[in-house]
Amino acid sequence: MTGAGDGHGQNVVGDGYPAGAGWVVVARGELDQDTLIPLEEALTEAAGLHPLVILDAGSITFGDSSFLNLLLRLHHLTTLRIAAPGEQLRRLFAVTGADTVLSLHESVEAAAGA
Repeated sequence: MTGAGDGHGQNVVGDGYPAGAGWVVVARGELDQDTLIPLEEALTEAAGLHPLVILDAGSITFGDSSFLNLLLRLHHLTTLRIAAPGEQLRRLFAVTGADTVLSLHESVEAAAGA
């Protein structure tokens, strides 16, 4: 699993890598309905191959409701942990109540060891 760009030329998914018993998917930039497909593909592929998927969200600058919807759907398919979400994502999760459903961690290392 390597990075993929969307139709607008943005590279929102970086190279994935193993961590503990799981697989880390690295995402960056703005994630909305126009840029989400590469991330959805990477997370879905990882969920099919690994018992634990960690989303490294440290470089995500924006996520909208379509991004949140993707995370909630993946949460039902696999063990999904969100690592290092920034302030905007933490607000999104808190306002929607998703922080009570999703597994949020300060770092990839914390998510892998949880």
